[in-house]
Amino acid sequence: MPDIPWSTPHRAAPDAEVYVMASRFETATLVGAVRFFLKAPGIIQQIRKAPGAHGVALRARVLRRTFLTLSAWEDRDALYRFARSEPHRSGSRAASAYMKESAFTFWTVPARELPLDWAEAERRLAEQKTGH
Repeated sequence: MPDIPWSTPHRAAPDAEVYVMASRFETATLVGAVRFFLKAPGIIQQIRKAPGAHGVALRARVLRRTFLTLSAWEDRDALYRFARSEPHRSGSRAASAYMKESAFTFWTVPARELPLDWAEAERRLAEQKTGH
């Protein structure tokens, strides 16, 4: 399945620190994966319009029922405001019914390091899963 490549909705000042979130979602069923995949473009669009969003990407592995997200934000508050806004808020609640596992990791980077690549996100998510 095609990924949604990194896009930069609002460019950060080059000397700014940005707040990064990577997430991994695994659905319990293939039907759940298809539901998640069909909702993803709308959520990505919402991020692109969100105040304080500096970047977003999605890696979709529908047949493996696994999705990775990567986003960069002005600060933690900007991310949390987005997470509490619609349609993300109600979509997240609905998705919990067919989710098997999810993981989140957060860190900061200088804005000049944007766009982010998947290697660091996957490394941090793997550490989260193994507890290291």
